Amino acid sequence: MTANRPAGPSVSCAFICHDGAGRVLPARRSSAARDEAGTWDTGAGALEWGETFEAAVTREVREEYAVEARSIEQLGVRNVLRGEPIASHWVAVVFAVRVDPDRVAIGEPRKFDALEWFAPDALPAPLHSQCGAGLALFREWQDRSR
Repeated sequence: MTANRPAGPSVSCAFICHDGAGRVLPARRSSAARDEAGTWDTGAGALEWGETFEAAVTREVREEYAVEARSIEQLGVRNVLRGEPIASHWVAVVFAVRVDPDRVAIGEPRKFDALEWFAPDALPAPLHSQCGAGLALFREWQDRSR
């Protein structure tokens, strides 16, 4: 272990909020975001000590989109290795989260400056570098659910 790298990967709960009718809800990262400002991203947050995946997703959806989750379904798991400028290693457990589209709002205005509904095949650009893999899992889940 080096001074700049933790002993092991962290765990993240990533999520794609949807309205149950096919649309997804990305947010645009503000200039104050930790990385990739100006890109559109789905939600995510670190798993806290003693927390279940579902509790982490519920907390993060409430924090980021100021709304309660109506349903939460696990989509898959990703091994996320990122290089510079912010090197990191995450194990991301990815979820589909249905929310009420009329109740969403930006819950963390320091991190996000826009929030909009889109069809999964008509997403805004540019997307966050980690967004595409989670959206691919979401599309596979949608196809299986039909």
